[in-house]
Parts: sequence; C-alpha cells; structure tokens
Amino acid sequence: MNGPEGRAHAAATGGPQECRLHDAEGHATGGHDIVPRGGGGGGARGAMRGGSAAPAVPAGAAADLEWDRAVQLIRAAEEICLACHVAPDGDALGSMLALAQALRSLGKRCVASFGEPFTVPAILRFLPGQELLVEPARVPAAPELMISLDAAGRARLGGLAGHADRAGALVVVDHHASNTGFGGVRLVDPDAAATAVLVEELIRRLGVPLDRDIAQGLYAGLASDTGSFKYPCTTPEVHDLAGRLLTAGVRPDAVSRELWDRAPFGYLQVLAGALARARLERDAAAGLGLVWTTVARADRAARDVEYDQLEGVIDQLRRTDEAEVAVVCKENDRGEWYVSTRSKGAVDVGRACVELGGGGHRTAAAFTMGGEPAAIIDRLRAALRAPGDPDDD
Repeated sequence: MNGPEGRAHAAATGGPQECRLHDAEGHATGGHDIVPRGGGGGGARGAMRGGSAAPAVPAGAAADLEWDRAVQLIRAAEEICLACHVAPDGDALGSMLALAQALRSLGKRCVASFGEPFTVPAILRFLPGQELLVEPARVPAAPELMISLDAAGRARLGGLAGHADRAGALVVVDHHASNTGFGGVRLVDPDAAATAVLVEELIRRLGVPLDRDIAQGLYAGLASDTGSFKYPCTTPEVHDLAGRLLTAGVRPDAVSRELWDRAPFGYLQVLAGALARARLERDAAAGLGLVWTTVARADRAARDVEYDQLEGVIDQLRRTDEAEVAVVCKENDRGEWYVSTRSKGAVDVGRACVELGGGGHRTAAAFTMGGEPAAIIDRLRAALRAPGDPDDD
C-alpha cells in the first residue's frame, strides 16, 4: 500500500496508535527516537549474514555500536546492493532510493531492487533516483554488502532473499515490531514513524548532506507511513524531520498530489461501483460495526485502472460512522484477494490479519487469500475482536 499497511502481504505486498505494527507485512510508526534492535558483537563475516534473532539491544552505547558497525561496513564496501520488500510502498521505495542516492554521492557502486513483480507502482514513479533500480535478475548473486529496507523478515524480500543469505554482510534497516531478527547488523526501531526516519539517521551518520532528491524519497516515506501526517504517530519529532526535508527543497504539495490527489477518470467509476456494493454489518467486530466491499479484477480492467491505484477506496469506506472496521477486498492479477483493513483503534486489525497470514498495524493491516470474498470476510469477521474480549490476550 502506499500507506500505512505497507502493501501488507508478499503476494500483493510499524494505548492504540494508528501506525503500531504487528507483523512482517506492516509498518510500525510510533515515535522518533532511534533505539535499534541490534545483533550485538560479532565481527566474523559469517555473523554478519543471516542467523537467528538476537535479544534487543538497549538504548545508548549498544545502539550506537550497531550504528557504528553499519557505517563502517558501508564505508569499507565498494559495491552495495539495496533491497526493499516486494510490492513496495512509499516508505520502502522512497527510503531505498534516498539511501541509494546518498551512497552514490559517496562514490559507491550501488544498485537497488525488489522482488518480482518488478513494477514500480504508478503513484511512486515520480520519485528521483530510479535510474539506480535494476531488475532482480541483475542483482549480484552474492553481494559484498546488502542493505535490506522496510522488510521485517527475509521472506519479504521475495526472490532476493537468497541474495541476502549469500551476502558478505547484511544490514537490516526496518521499523516493524515483528522484525524476525535476520541480518548481522540490525537498525530496527519499532517506534520509528517510518523506515525513512532510520534511513535519514543513517545518511546523517554517513555525513551526506540532504539534497532535494534524497529528501524527496525520505519525505514520501514519512508522509506515506504517517497517513500524510494525520495519524497519532505524527509526533513533534516527525514534524521536525519533515521540516528539515522541506528545507532541503521538497515541495509537499507536489508529493501529496502524486501520492494521494490524482487518479484516472476510470478510477472514479471503479470507486462508485465499490461504494455501491458496500455492506454494513453493525453487529460485527465485537458489535462495533464492519463495513466492507470488493473490487474484482474485471471491474478495474474494464476501466483500465491499475491495481495499485485502488488504495484510496478504503479511505472512503473508513469514513462510515457506524463501523469501527473498514475492509476492501481487491482481486489481484493472479486471481487472489488482497484484503485491506482499517480500524479506528478499538479493534486490533493487525492481530486479525496476522491470524490470516498477513499483518500490519493495529489500525491498518492486510492479508492475501484465495477463494470467494464472502468466505474471506467470514474468516476475517471471526478473527476480529476488541480488547477485553474473552479471547483477548
């Protein structure tokens, strides 16, 4: 998704907070402080690669050590490969392209990619730095140094997961609370509002000044995962960072238009059909209400609307006063249903989506499933529950 759920499943695609993260598919977005979960120790080349999850390192010296290790690896490497999660959203792609351009300014040979399908979403084609993107097949099979961005687990790298396993060193930059602990150096902060927050910190520690192109990628990531700065995770620190990015030359009106405020006429027709099919179930979601609709592949194909242009549908559904939870089932090109969910905070949709094989935030999550939409909604309905329910942890 270009938005809070982070295109939450690999088949398609961080008190309650709008961006609180639950699983590998979503994005945590709480505060701004950089308190990464590191691997601790380990100078051996093998220890820099995958491995099992390590305990979270505390803030302070241990966290700084992890940052220092990342900076040292980057400075020592001649060629660096960057990878973000499949079906990238604004935070994943924006962060990756921003870092790629920063590394290029340091004289590094750098390529950036993501797993198949290798297609940049239409709403993200304005981002600078895309000349550094290469198809997955062109990524070195065993990179000297690989940096994973916005992926909570190696599986989220899709076809590039094996490259991460074979890399001489693997740095993970991520803000998912459910990060699996992969990688040898882990800059993981589940309280960061976006992976872009962590990337900006890394760029600063590398001594690279922000120019307009680097800042634009970071701003797209920050705006995407804070819902255009309207979610509760939009802290004063988030606005401070946004201000620095604007000072570097970002035009917020231009970025906002690309991300949220443009669509082909056919989209309006698809949206009208989706709203006409919407169903309100007042007793669902622990009696707090569920509103849901569907967008079949044929609906958008008939109007020449791309799949990744459907994200705004759920923003219309979530306005419903009588429903705590809004859901849109979107059929992808493989005939599976990508199910986007939103909650106003009382129901944990992230946990429900985890139970169904996906994940995301407490209030924004998704999963992908085959079958008929009605049957999928039945399963989701059963998984939804409010805090305090008998089955609640």
